Amino acid sequence: MAASLVRRDKKSTAAHLKADLNWTDNSSGVRQLQELLDSVLNPEKPAADTEALDWCKCLIAGGEGFEEFCKTVRSYDNATLCGLVWTANFVAYRCRTCGISPCMSLCAECFNNGDHTGHDFNMFRSQAGGACDCGDSNVMRETGFCNRHRLRTGENVPSVPRDLLLMSEMVLPRFIICIIQYLRDGYTEPDTSTERDLQKVLQQLEPQISFLEELTKMGGAMRTVLTKILTNQQIFKDLSMGQEENVYAKKNYEKYLSALKNSGLVSVEEKAQSGAAEPTRGAEAGAGAGALGLLGAEAPASPDESNKEEDQDGGQSVGQRKRVKLSSTAKDPSIMDSLKHKCFLEELLFWTIKYEFPQKMVTFLLNMLPDQDYKITFTKTFVQHYAFIMKTLMKSQESDTMSNRIVHISVQLFSNEELARHVTEECQLLDIMVTVLLYMMESCLIKSELQDEENSRHVVVNCSEPLLKNNTYWPLVSDFINILSHQSVAKKFLEDHSLLMLWMSFVSFFQGMNLNKRELSEHVEFESQTYYAAFAAELEACAQPMWGLLTHCKVKETQEYTKTVVRYCLETLQIWFDAIGFVDEPAPNQVTFHLPLHRYYAMFLSKAVKCQGLDLDSLLPHQEMLMKIMVHPLQIQASLSEIHSNMWVRNGLQIKGQAMTYVQSHFCNSMIDPDIFLLQVCASRLDPDYFISSVFERFKVVDLLTMASVHQNAVLDGEQERPMLEGALTFLVILSSLRIHLGMADDEILRAEMVSQLCMNDRTHSSLLDLIPENPNPKSGIVPGSCSFEEMLSAVADFKAPVFEPGGSMQQGMYTPKEEVWEKEFDPIMVVLRTVYRRDVQSAMDRYSAFLKQSGMHTTGNPWPPYKERTPLHPCYKGLDRLLHCKTLHIVIFTLLYKIWLDHSNMSEHVLCMVLYLIELGLDNQVQEDKEDEEPCIEEHCHDSWFPGTNLLSNLHHVINYVRVRVPETAPEVKREKDPPPSTSAEASNFGQNSRHLTGNWRENVREAQVFSLVAERRRKFQEIINRSSTEASQVVRPKSSSTRWVPPGTPPQLVTEILEIRESMLSLLIKLHQKLSAKQNSLSATWLEDMETNSHAHGDGITAIERILTKAATRSRQSKRSIQEICGKVSPPVAPKKNSPTDKKTMDKDERRQRARERQQKLLAEFASRQKSFMETAMDVESPDAEAAMDLGATEVMESEVLYDCVICGQSGPSTEDRPTGLVVLLQASSVLGHRCKSDETKKLPTTDDEHIYPADTCGAAHDVRLALMQRFFKDSSCLQSVSIGWEGGVYVQTCGHTLHIDCHKSYMVSLRNDQVLQGFSVDKGEFTCPLCRQFANSVLPCRPGRSTEVVSWHMPTNKKTAVLVKEVEDLQEQLGLFPVSTTTESNLSKEMESVIKDIKNTTQRKYMDYGKNPGSPDNDFLFMYSVARTNLELELVHRGGNLCSGGASAAAKRSCLNQLFHVLAMHMRLYSIDSAYNPWTRLTQVAQRRDE
Repeated sequence: MAASLVRRDKKSTAAHLKADLNWTDNSSGVRQLQELLDSVLNPEKPAADTEALDWCKCLIAGGEGFEEFCKTVRSYDNATLCGLVWTANFVAYRCRTCGISPCMSLCAECFNNGDHTGHDFNMFRSQAGGACDCGDSNVMRETGFCNRHRLRTGENVPSVPRDLLLMSEMVLPRFIICIIQYLRDGYTEPDTSTERDLQKVLQQLEPQISFLEELTKMGGAMRTVLTKILTNQQIFKDLSMGQEENVYAKKNYEKYLSALKNSGLVSVEEKAQSGAAEPTRGAEAGAGAGALGLLGAEAPASPDESNKEEDQDGGQSVGQRKRVKLSSTAKDPSIMDSLKHKCFLEELLFWTIKYEFPQKMVTFLLNMLPDQDYKITFTKTFVQHYAFIMKTLMKSQESDTMSNRIVHISVQLFSNEELARHVTEECQLLDIMVTVLLYMMESCLIKSELQDEENSRHVVVNCSEPLLKNNTYWPLVSDFINILSHQSVAKKFLEDHSLLMLWMSFVSFFQGMNLNKRELSEHVEFESQTYYAAFAAELEACAQPMWGLLTHCKVKETQEYTKTVVRYCLETLQIWFDAIGFVDEPAPNQVTFHLPLHRYYAMFLSKAVKCQGLDLDSLLPHQEMLMKIMVHPLQIQASLSEIHSNMWVRNGLQIKGQAMTYVQSHFCNSMIDPDIFLLQVCASRLDPDYFISSVFERFKVVDLLTMASVHQNAVLDGEQERPMLEGALTFLVILSSLRIHLGMADDEILRAEMVSQLCMNDRTHSSLLDLIPENPNPKSGIVPGSCSFEEMLSAVADFKAPVFEPGGSMQQGMYTPKEEVWEKEFDPIMVVLRTVYRRDVQSAMDRYSAFLKQSGMHTTGNPWPPYKERTPLHPCYKGLDRLLHCKTLHIVIFTLLYKIWLDHSNMSEHVLCMVLYLIELGLDNQVQEDKEDEEPCIEEHCHDSWFPGTNLLSNLHHVINYVRVRVPETAPEVKREKDPPPSTSAEASNFGQNSRHLTGNWRENVREAQVFSLVAERRRKFQEIINRSSTEASQVVRPKSSSTRWVPPGTPPQLVTEILEIRESMLSLLIKLHQKLSAKQNSLSATWLEDMETNSHAHGDGITAIERILTKAATRSRQSKRSIQEICGKVSPPVAPKKNSPTDKKTMDKDERRQRARERQQKLLAEFASRQKSFMETAMDVESPDAEAAMDLGATEVMESEVLYDCVICGQSGPSTEDRPTGLVVLLQASSVLGHRCKSDETKKLPTTDDEHIYPADTCGAAHDVRLALMQRFFKDSSCLQSVSIGWEGGVYVQTCGHTLHIDCHKSYMVSLRNDQVLQGFSVDKGEFTCPLCRQFANSVLPCRPGRSTEVVSWHMPTNKKTAVLVKEVEDLQEQLGLFPVSTTTESNLSKEMESVIKDIKNTTQRKYMDYGKNPGSPDNDFLFMYSVARTNLELELVHRGGNLCSGGASAAAKRSCLNQLFHVLAMHMRLYSIDSAYNPWTRLTQVAQRRDE
């Protein structure tokens, strides 16, 4: 029967069957149809055969043409949703104004037919595909619907005639099971199949799946039929196993069952192996305990090991143990077991997953979503398969494509809050998601090496695993973030404590990942790029869910949620500290930028105080826990400075990449901002002295904070000290002044962010939107509860319209800050916090300077960063101000002011700027002293009788008389005649011993000065506070003594204690610094306070900043005002000369200013020497005061005659000394130009024939070549080399622009050039640079020897003496064998720099000119080269001076000569060689015959 039907015409057969089926008794028609379908839809036929598809189309149409049938069915479309599905790269729209879910999207047709005027929308190219949400009120507001879906036209459609879709209901189940059987048959497990095999099966099935897709587009009527078929369990049961007699169907069904075996989260084999562990599961104390147990589990050495163990001995491996525990916490055990299917939809989705989400299948499944019954069933099915999706994704070779297609589906399901809530309640969606995420991350865990590498029990994700490198976890995390955006789901999550603990254990896997260990010896061979994966993982898997939860904790009603999260954060942190073996000190040379547990805790604290009115103290742990919590975020801040100081340079560029990513706009509000806030919280509650001392210890600058001019730093090199000190002070300023989480409203935060970005550079609208940190959820045009981005932008910036450039290209329109923003809102601290590149800070300052000059507010010199007053602190954080009012900080400030005043090394303008900023913050943020707690503690435990109290205002005018310092024996402070003190300890008993030499009142005035000793005392005191209630035994358990940790392990023992007489207060130092900066002896008169205009201090340089501080101190304290007037009166008595006005300063001659600086310096040095001498005589039993006075006098005389040089970098004027040499900016060039000189004056011509040569034979080079060859034939080599110069062939020409700079300033300048990311036209690595003043190209610095001004004057003075007289003078000078000015026996900074220049000179020309003779490596070759350099430069100088060295000394060329410095450098080098006494280098150099009578 079936065979005859198959041979008949399809249309007529279909019409006949449809008529039979419409009868009341249709059994005959049903039988005929089934027989026909058995024949047509035979799965044993090849899938590519289109005959079956044609039959199906005709049967479904019931004899009509298929196109007409489609048209008829569409006329009964009752859908009220659009549901148009698109794939990747489709252009769609998103309207943030209309969207309820952030994932909402619209097709172009619905968007254009809706009213979105004035809305915040964007057009985007879809990355993963999507579907139109028009008509779905759960995802978007109805006001945004298009005309068609707003009117709900589908509701008025007439009901569908029964017979229209009758054939479809009969034929489609058979068609779908046929497709499923093809899928069953074609699938083989990945280990036995190739991707090509699966693709081949899908390719053959493409027409059938396209047909299903075509059916879905017929509208709601057909989708209803398909939904019934796909979700009907009875039809599936009848058809799934196939007929009894059908062997092929049976075999396919067995393949299907086999594929189902390992579809659960725990495979069949794993379950069998872990059967023995089953009884232990019930013994778990609870879900929370099980989850927390994960954190302390032992980990295998490598992921490979873990996998092996899982396969062989599942009960023993880390992952396996964890999974057993996890199964007890999951509320729905079904995800652990194999899947069981009850309908076609479930099996279709199963094969869709197995075949890795083919696009056609995905589109078909999504096209069905407008049908609500289907949507609910499909969502439940999707959740049921969630664990299986994850397992398949992890094994996939094309995880990127598969990820996009998973999200394509899931975003349509989980964006609907009602649906998400429904499956959360019915299918335990949250439990499944968290469990699946945990299970996924467990596959790539490794042992953490943070802190205690050997004994650590903490495990972290391995960032080099493909799972993290390829972001394989992304679709699952994306779904989790999506469902947490729904309030009802998020509240369910926050109410489920066991689930929260599970989530915390998941977050802890990222705590401390991607650990960096500082390379100390060799550069790392391979630069790992795992940090990309680490930062992406923390942002997506930890931070984004955190922001999602925070959006639902904004009102007082949700206080309990916040308290719960905070409690579990603290518990998990404590477990983490125990697991890594952390006590109180971080491991050295380690840093991780990933502390998500700290950041969860910080952000929930912030939200609790800001939005929910909770008391901060109720959410904080005990003091010791706070001390632990602050350590790792503080370590990150110190490491940022270390990285920028090039201390991590051996770790390669990737470490800089991490430092930059940490502060970058997409990450900063999830990383550096919570870290800074957490440190602010710790600082507000911990002892401020302990906190300040911890900061300087972490930044490794404790040793630098001494008043001694020389110190030893066991952990930092000299060039690293300055940037690390600057970093520590800048961090303290940021900590004290940043208000993002301490009281600023959202509007104020947005405004501050916008201003800081605009001040760095003008910005386009899009780049500015991108640079403002997301606050807090995915980027939105409107910050909730505040004014919009556009309103704020128009308030702070002016728009510069696009302009056409000369080349025809158009420059984009830019926003630039308004003038009042520069004047009142420019905040350099916010700029520093938000800059990825250091050059952006300089760019902001340059723009600020340009504004001040243009507006006339500050026209001379470079302005300093302006001081900006801060918004008031939230009452909960008032304790932060105590940081500015603690003795330790005041001692540091006093020490640094003193060191800057005396020009100690490693002090910079930036250091002074930050110190002044801290003082001003302290004056603006006063606190009440808690004297009851403070006084007894100080008297009992501390010897810091530096200051009477903690208030900065009262400490400013407190005078420090004497200070004891520990210095190396070679330091200038050490007096050789004095016996060393009996002890150098900082303890109380020994302090008394050291003071015994002092008599009467002086003994009381001597201060304990070395800051780290004081800090250690503070540390000890604080430990006592922490352990006060503990027993003695428990105190002994602590591994380190607080006082000993401050002494570096390798400190040389030759440190001695010296006592300095200071007699200064902070106010007096500020006034002296004012004089120093203004270069005036009497810069502040006794009455200047009365004359001062208070409003003129807003913008200016360091002088303005000091005046502003002094004015504030005077207005807030009468005692300070009296002190200031008294100090000014002493420094500038009434009889002193009249104070110069600013106009006088401009016209003051340069030499006059130098003379005044010199006089001031001499006076201060003499006064200091006198005080020190008098003190040492009286107090320290000095034996020979006369000798010391004579020495001081001699030093003063030398000072008078020393040459002063201006440093073009720091602007200071002073002599070049052996310790701090000054150098001349020079350009070293290889030159053989002298070899091209000719005897004849004929003009040279280009050769036109073979006989002519461009280089004639009478050149200097040719003559010298012949001469040397001839000499070497008859004389020994060393004699020949002493008789010639090779400058004509391998010379080095040294030329200068005439500007000088300190060598140490030059080194800092070179470091800044290296850090500058701007493309330069020269190679900084080769030492090349441009002169900071004139921008002339240079590549070395020639040290200037300490010399007398008379010598230099005679060098530059022109003379009319005859040559014979000059030669006689030279010979006489040579007879006077005086002491060489640079010592070659003791190594000084000057001698080191001279050696460095010699290396530069040698590197300038080719190696062969250093080994010119027959014996390579002999000293004769080196001597010849040095002599030739001198000769070359002398001859070239002669050319510049017009052929006469004696005259022309006043010419410009002579002024820029560097012969003096060059000859001294060469002379020092030549002293290393033994020269034949009969050989006179000067005579050979000048070729002047000797005329002296023997």
